[in-house]
Amino acid sequence: MDKKILEVGRYSTLFSREYFESVAEKLGVSKAYVSMILNGSRKPNNIRKRFEEAVKLIIAERKYKAKE
Repeated sequence: MDKKILEVGRYSTLFSREYFESVAEKLGVSKAYVSMILNGSRKPNNIRKRFEEAVKLIIAERKYKAKE
């Protein structure tokens, strides 16, 4: 498991329910599965890249909404 993903997992309690829902939606998985990935109990291929892409999309969407 990628160290950065594990670091995020350690601080996952800081993330809101909305964060988990958004990441899960972008990845096409459940919130529980996102939690398992962050906690290191699941290690899917290319997860770091997939998480980075999902988070970038979420950030872009939130910036766009903030401008409206």
